[in-house]
Amino acid sequence: MFEFFASLFGYILAFLYDLINNYGLAIILFTIIIKIVLLPLSIKQQRTLKKSTQLQEKMKVIQFKYKNNPEKMNQEMMELYKSENMSPFSGCLTAIVQLLLLLSVFYLVRAPLTYMEKIPTEDINKYITQLQEEGKINSNVYPEIDIIREQQWLKEKNPEDPNIDRVALQMNFLGLDLSKVPQQNMTDFTVYIIPILYILSSFISIRMTTAMQQKQKEESKQNATIDGSTGKELTVKDENEIDTVMQTNKMMSWMMPIMSISIAFVAPLGLALYWLVNNILMIIERLILNKVIK
Repeated sequence: MFEFFASLFGYILAFLYDLINNYGLAIILFTIIIKIVLLPLSIKQQRTLKKSTQLQEKMKVIQFKYKNNPEKMNQEMMELYKSENMSPFSGCLTAIVQLLLLLSVFYLVRAPLTYMEKIPTEDINKYITQLQEEGKINSNVYPEIDIIREQQWLKEKNPEDPNIDRVALQMNFLGLDLSKVPQQNMTDFTVYIIPILYILSSFISIRMTTAMQQKQKEESKQNATIDGSTGKELTVKDENEIDTVMQTNKMMSWMMPIMSISIAFVAPLGLALYWLVNNILMIIERLILNKVIK
């Protein structure tokens, strides 16, 4: 499945690359296009988050009121979701799409000759064999990146090959070689620039999201009622439980960036550039949608 989407995305990235002849700019434009296509999903997600925050206080009321009757509590929860026209699994679709994108783009940047340039497998295997015989393969994990890096040598080795010119991808972007893998180039400080910028953008995104959720929670708490009284009593009684839930949510919000950062150091810089641009666009998107969506 990931190979299918990687191949599909490869057509888009190849089209953009043919227009501007720069791999880095093509990735940036590709990221913008994907973000625009997924904008309706982002709007739905933002609305769901706002509504979920508003429902939290009502859910606490139900949990407190029926804490000794789990069956009745689940029934009331479902009635609440139904009355608010929401699904308890409404956030799953976004998580699935994000995971699908993450792995599909990883497949794409790991093997751009296969998914982007559509070079036949037999030709790629031939280039790999030639590089292995000369000891020019850095790792069996990214052999196509090694082919791109050694494109000049391969051209001299295969002057009559009709596909050899297609391995000559322009990977330099603002002085950075997007074909490099940080783990394989530890002494080159330039390979850390994009991952570090990605880390900083992740921190900003997490802090911004946490602040927005906290603000919405405070607004919801002020509007929530329990039989005509405020939800303050419930919050005090369940303080330990609520703190545990908040800590769990906080840990979950850090898991995806930490996983992405780990992958960014062992993957070609093209993947880190995609994540960096995606993070920047996501921050801008959230700021705008938070103002627009009520």
